[in-house]
Amino acid sequence: MRLSSSQQRILHGLKARGAQSVRILSQQLEMTPMGVRHHLADLQRFGLVRPTPVEKQHRGRPVSLWKLTGKGHRWFPNAGSALARELLQVAEACWGGDGIERLVDERTRNVEQRYRAAMRDADDSLERKVEHLVDLRSEDGYMAELRLAPDGWVLAQNHCPIESCATSCPHFCEAEARMFSDLLGAEAEIRQTAHLLAGDRRCAWHVRRVAAQQRAA
Repeated sequence: MRLSSSQQRILHGLKARGAQSVRILSQQLEMTPMGVRHHLADLQRFGLVRPTPVEKQHRGRPVSLWKLTGKGHRWFPNAGSALARELLQVAEACWGGDGIERLVDERTRNVEQRYRAAMRDADDSLERKVEHLVDLRSEDGYMAELRLAPDGWVLAQNHCPIESCATSCPHFCEAEARMFSDLLGAEAEIRQTAHLLAGDRRCAWHVRRVAAQQRAA
């Protein structure tokens, strides 16, 4: 199955932003509505997208939204299956029953060291640290993005390349949350607001600055 660049852009748009209407997709991708419909029809035939039930609006005609299917989500690179098999084999050979969590912690430490080396400027503001973290996660295949919130930022990961691994071992998610907290430091408070394994379409965290007096308390 070979997809055109426009079809790939549509898949990326649906992956990053969730279900979208033809009109919104055409605006975001600077394509005509007719062109978007043509590509969506092909993608539906490939089993990568599907329309959702028509949604009523306060004004105008009802709107049908388009979203990725399970096959559509799997179209994005996912190294989880191979990594899971490798983890199981290495952990069992080295440490036995509790080996997986120990191996996850060691892997997370290695990732954190790599990230910290790229974020080593001590003069960086919290906002700049979060921006660095988003860039690093995107480089690792997580399709990360940063959005402003009224009292901070929302760090979102639109794809998880190790999803199947995290499904079999939730310790991956716990270790990841600790890594974020360690990298951003005591001035940041991090709270997860969406979790892929809990049924959400992506993982997301709310990051806010902690006042100096709160850190000292």
